[in-house]
Amino acid sequence: MDNRFYNDFDRQELEPRAADYRTAFERGRDRLIHNAAFRRLQAKTQVFLSGEYDFYRTRLTHSIEVAQIAGSIARYLNRNSGQLSADFHIDLALVEATALAHDIGHPPFGHAGESTLHRLMLPYGGFEGNAQTLRLITEIIFTSGRSRRGMNPTRAFMDGVLKYKTLLGQWGTPPRHHFLYDNQQRFLDFVLGDRAFPAELPPGKARNGFRSLECQIMDWADDTAYSLNDLVDSANAGFVNIGSIRRWADGQNLDAEQQRWLAELMEAITTGNLERVMNRKIGAFVQACRLVERDNFMAPVTNRYRFGMEIDPLVRREQDLYARLAVGVVFRSPQVCQLEHKGGWMLQRLFGALKANYLDPEAPRHPLLSKDFEAEMARVGGDETAGARVICDYLAGMTDGFASRIYKRMFDPDFGSIVDLV
Repeated sequence: MDNRFYNDFDRQELEPRAADYRTAFERGRDRLIHNAAFRRLQAKTQVFLSGEYDFYRTRLTHSIEVAQIAGSIARYLNRNSGQLSADFHIDLALVEATALAHDIGHPPFGHAGESTLHRLMLPYGGFEGNAQTLRLITEIIFTSGRSRRGMNPTRAFMDGVLKYKTLLGQWGTPPRHHFLYDNQQRFLDFVLGDRAFPAELPPGKARNGFRSLECQIMDWADDTAYSLNDLVDSANAGFVNIGSIRRWADGQNLDAEQQRWLAELMEAITTGNLERVMNRKIGAFVQACRLVERDNFMAPVTNRYRFGMEIDPLVRREQDLYARLAVGVVFRSPQVCQLEHKGGWMLQRLFGALKANYLDPEAPRHPLLSKDFEAEMARVGGDETAGARVICDYLAGMTDGFASRIYKRMFDPDFGSIVDLV
């Protein structure tokens, strides 16, 4: 049965390709899953450095959980929204693909890795995890049997991962995050079908908040996963406990509702039921979603903008409280910040060494990159900006462990031998 919710505009790929037994959205999901960029998420930091303990979430397990939650939201809306039906519904393969892809552009060492690469790349166009995700699916990821780079995504898939639609150069002051690379304008044009943004959506927060329905679903699933599941990991690691919650709360101006939520959280920790309680809250967060109709310049073109999603304001406030708690108690803790600082320092030294080797015309050049990246560097020639982007792609694609090994091999005199080749 055809799904009338989507049209040829939504299904169009960057380049024409012969159809197979799958839908266009199923092809996008499958190409992503069977790719090294996705598999590398298993060794990238979510909250705690990957490999520390086997039960903590990595970027991969987080992405799988986000996909599950996003799929549950889509199913809930399909079943409970009067506007949707068996032949007019949100596509699960598309939603799952956007959720699985949402973090593939993030570098090693968590947020510190992202901020370090952005600082180093600011003279060359900056670095942003979401912009890098778009770069991966459109320009970097190889697919079987194709001579070009990129996984040839559909317009709807590209738009689903496109959380931000403001270019770096469109911000008055360069931001730390929430932008696309300036040379990604052509992909933004493709997503919008070459339609210009109206005056009521200027660059910045307003434009970044203009998202497709599938992107809204992915973003709320992501918020749900990190605010609930990451708290469970943090409690298991000892960061979130009764004492740390009370100390954090003492510095906040919390109302009665927020105090009740924290009291429930502390009771769940005390009784050993935190994971069970948080799992139940995932269901409540899913059922807090409601399909609404929208009026905007893309609504006549695609149902992905004719319809949007709203969240129960009370549930959104609860999620925001848990997210603030995680930032205050975990992400800004000395232990986590020390590890992130170390990761950022390693990326900074690696970037400096690779830049000196490849972009300094006076320096003797050594083949320090892998063969495919050496080929890319040769292709860009003496273009410093393009060369810096290749180096950035190389570093951003590293796992935590691989970055640490390369760092030791290049800077630790006592590390590395003829048998240490991988």
